[in-house]
Amino acid sequence: MIFNSFEFLLFFPIVTVLYFLTPFKFRWLILLIASCYFYMFFKAIYILILGGTIVIDYFAGIYLEKTTDPKKRSLLLVCSIIANVGVLVFFKYFNFLNQNITYLSDRFGFHNNIPYLNILLPVGLSFHTFQAMSYTIEVYRRNHPAEKHFGYYALYVMYYPQLVAGPIERPQNILYQFHKKHNFDYDQTVSGLKRIFWGLFKKIVIADTLAKSVNEYYGNVFHTTTNPFFAIIFFSIQIYCDFSGYTDIAIGASRIMGIELMKNFNYPYFAHTVTDFWHRWHISLSTWFRDYLYFPLGGSKTQAFYIRNVLIIFLVSGLWHGANWTFVVWGLIHGCISIIERLLKISKSKSILMGISTFTIVSLTWIFFRSENFSVAMQMFHNLRYAHFEFDKRLIFMFLGFILVEYITYKKQKIVFFDLITNKFIRYAIYLVMIELILSTFNHYTSQQFIYFQF
Repeated sequence: MIFNSFEFLLFFPIVTVLYFLTPFKFRWLILLIASCYFYMFFKAIYILILGGTIVIDYFAGIYLEKTTDPKKRSLLLVCSIIANVGVLVFFKYFNFLNQNITYLSDRFGFHNNIPYLNILLPVGLSFHTFQAMSYTIEVYRRNHPAEKHFGYYALYVMYYPQLVAGPIERPQNILYQFHKKHNFDYDQTVSGLKRIFWGLFKKIVIADTLAKSVNEYYGNVFHTTTNPFFAIIFFSIQIYCDFSGYTDIAIGASRIMGIELMKNFNYPYFAHTVTDFWHRWHISLSTWFRDYLYFPLGGSKTQAFYIRNVLIIFLVSGLWHGANWTFVVWGLIHGCISIIERLLKISKSKSILMGISTFTIVSLTWIFFRSENFSVAMQMFHNLRYAHFEFDKRLIFMFLGFILVEYITYKKQKIVFFDLITNKFIRYAIYLVMIELILSTFNHYTSQQFIYFQF
């Protein structure tokens, strides 16, 4: 089930009403059943995979807390991580690894007999795998007690608002909230609905509209002389509105039930450096890598450690996003630029020129992220030398309007721009216009899945 669908329009209010009508001690069950249904809407059989890792990690957490022997505790943690990473590697990377083995085998005169598998990647696998691992790691570090109630632990992994595209939560932030009784709160409900509304607008009106032009260009990249400048810029806006739109809806839906999810975006396109960009973009993933990979590898205790660890982090980050060498290159470019910024001591530089430069770099590297292969990416760069522009003026005005709205909310540090409007009548008029745009765009374009669902 996707947020921008009629099914969710029915699902969300029904679940929320049942949540508040149900006695507190059974609310976890309502949310867990709803989350299972939400996940099974994509492909029902994959609930068994998720259920299997939940069982393993639940008991791993129990025994990690009870066990005092360091070797046994380490073994339990390793077993839990292997179970989670093993599922991820099989479904997401098996064919990618097999393809590269075949390539190397052919180069050296051998034949690879391992067959390719026709397997579908479970939606959001990378997200809930990392969330599950954060639990066992935190219990291992004794930063969080093991969850004794199996239902609450299952809900921690499967909580439907952030199940398939994050934010990637930590047990310290979310588990205790499931144990608290949340009463209906009018102000929280209004705040949550605003966040959902803004997320739907970003996804349906902006991201899905821009996606049409972006998809057309990338699908015709070898047969056009049109400059890809706008396609590159439009994808930057598309992916931000698509992903942050999902996050807004997840945070808003959760807030109505009294549960707060972590912040996942902080105006990333107003970053002054690439390093700063990664402090603002997909924050839950960046901090996950920082806490569970970067610091355990030694962090930045020496310059050599820093360079090595940053490259490792961005290599893994690229692979996390997709089983394709284009993602690896995308990640390593960001890693190399981050290292250069530190070595040149410009990581804290703040100026309009640096902001424009950072946005340009990020937008150009999105080419590798969006391209299906290197041939498409290289053709995109090749096409940049042409000066022939053909794009819908409506899209250009949308882009300029988006930048203006983002800048105003950024300066005022507001999440949704209509919170800046104090006049009630003007604000409601804007609501009506936005609703009309959402409905007309929704009818004009087919409902599109969120980009990050594939990860």
